[in-house]
Amino acid sequence: MTELTEKKLKEKFSDFITEVIYFRNEQTFIVNKSQILNILTFLRDDPELLFNFLIDLCGVDRAKRNDRFEVVYRLFSLKNKQSLRIKCRIDENDLNIDSVTGVFGTADWHERETYDMFGINFINHPDLRRLYMPEDYQYYPLRKDFPLLGIPGSIPLPKK
Repeated sequence: MTELTEKKLKEKFSDFITEVIYFRNEQTFIVNKSQILNILTFLRDDPELLFNFLIDLCGVDRAKRNDRFEVVYRLFSLKNKQSLRIKCRIDENDLNIDSVTGVFGTADWHERETYDMFGINFINHPDLRRLYMPEDYQYYPLRKDFPLLGIPGSIPLPKK
């Protein structure tokens, strides 16, 4: 099944796949963020692949100079009992990627959490606002450059 997935994706999106990784029986495609909507829609709708369940979506701070951030999509085919990981690398100078809530409704809160913790903006998200932190909070707590003990005075604490 993994060979079929790779073959079909490369036939349709070869110019937008930058890397294919196999590790511990898991297949990962690193793809150009400009095609994330098309790729996920294809994977969901292809009758042989049917990756119809978004297990998870999260952000990653790779602490690199170029393409510092990633958005990771974990998909599952209920029909084929197969999982798949799609990653999009994002440069910190352009923290925008298309929202996939129109493809997978379950992406809604995952994208909000990723926005809240990493500052990645999901274009066309129906309600992109902070999930945990106050709306006017100017920091992103899961970034590698966020201090381990937080930023003193950046958020009011409850009184005892």
